[in-house]
Amino acid sequence: MGRLFGTDGARGVAITELSCDIAMKIGRAAAMVLAQECDHKPKIIIGKDTRISGDALGSAIAAGLCTAGADAVMLGVVPTPAVALLVKKYNADAGVMISASHNSMEFNGIKLFSGTGFKLSDSLENEIEELILDRPQDLTAKEGGEVGRISYCNTAVDDYTSYIRGSVSGDMSGIKLVIDCANGSASATARKIFDGLGAKAEYISCEPDGININENCGSTHMENLMAKVKETGADLGLAFDGDADRCLAVDENGELVDGDKLLAIFSRYMRQKGRLAGDTCVVTVMSNIGFFKFCEADGINAKTTKVGDRYVLEEMLSGGYKLGGEQSGHIIMLDHANTGDGELTGAALLEILADSGKKLSELAACMESFPQVLVNVKITADKKGLWDKTPAVTDKIKEVEDKLGSDGRVLVRESGTEPLVRVMLEGRHTDEITAYANEIAKLVEEM
Repeated sequence: MGRLFGTDGARGVAITELSCDIAMKIGRAAAMVLAQECDHKPKIIIGKDTRISGDALGSAIAAGLCTAGADAVMLGVVPTPAVALLVKKYNADAGVMISASHNSMEFNGIKLFSGTGFKLSDSLENEIEELILDRPQDLTAKEGGEVGRISYCNTAVDDYTSYIRGSVSGDMSGIKLVIDCANGSASATARKIFDGLGAKAEYISCEPDGININENCGSTHMENLMAKVKETGADLGLAFDGDADRCLAVDENGELVDGDKLLAIFSRYMRQKGRLAGDTCVVTVMSNIGFFKFCEADGINAKTTKVGDRYVLEEMLSGGYKLGGEQSGHIIMLDHANTGDGELTGAALLEILADSGKKLSELAACMESFPQVLVNVKITADKKGLWDKTPAVTDKIKEVEDKLGSDGRVLVRESGTEPLVRVMLEGRHTDEITAYANEIAKLVEEM
């Protein structure tokens, strides 16, 4: 795994890479670091998605917390944003989410939240990481009455879903939709939210068995939802990922409405309602060129960050902005949540549909998406950080950028969550950018 924390927590193949031993050490180190920040015995809540390894890793984290003198509160299966919300509601000192988000079931991850509901700062994550990897002799254990306790919370789902329902308004009883829960966390919460809002919802991929999370379903596999929306004549479809912090949509014609288009819809609506702070939406460099052209035409400022929701959030907080997100459907609405929340995104979209009386295809037409091609190249650990130091690769990128001009762009970057180099191109002509993307990817692969 190398160093523990990437752009979205610690992540790896569950049990073998992200082992119970590592999870226990993360729990113990986190409790020790957090104990320095407060003057009482720390209380830390733990949520998980539906993957089978969550039980083992959750137990190991809880054991680590308790051996360092913290109390652990087990929430059960909840979305990641529920942990971010409930850490404040339950007056906890920190929160832990056990999930590998959109990754397949053999992976798992550990995300840490501060007592404010925001993801743990880089400095505190680094302190925890250094304690585990560089100063393991300092990972001391408590004894006697100083050992922590484990308790179980049975109100987490109701508390979270009630909050989401209360974050939107309008009559949604006439809206017919299909919801893909990815056999993940949304399986525990979506019915309470969307049935509770009065919408006529049909649910698919909502029967988790510990192994089928994200398996040909959810926001990374939209084909089933697209077909189901057309088959049932629904007004729209919503798809979440494994931990329900992302949402993508499908319009009434079965066409994808990705995160960029959702952000365009939200930006225009919030600006019209006077709720778009600074008339600004924060996105990453991966956002489609079409989004920036929409912003220019609509009088909206687009602030860009490097890829990763933590960087979007940092820019939002520093600038006082209220809306931001990623093409993947990870959308942050700071008026209601401190992190991306897929079900909040879906509920907010229903609110706009109910208020406007428009079809989703009409709303999504505000933005034209340029063709975009993404090629992933697997790399080994010893090749990380080298692609942009290889002249054959960088020269080819410059050559392609010159050919595309202002009607296209090239973005090559290493993934923060997987052992991949991502080669992304945009342009007017799909065949052209596909050929260019494959040329660059081949050079990276040969490296």
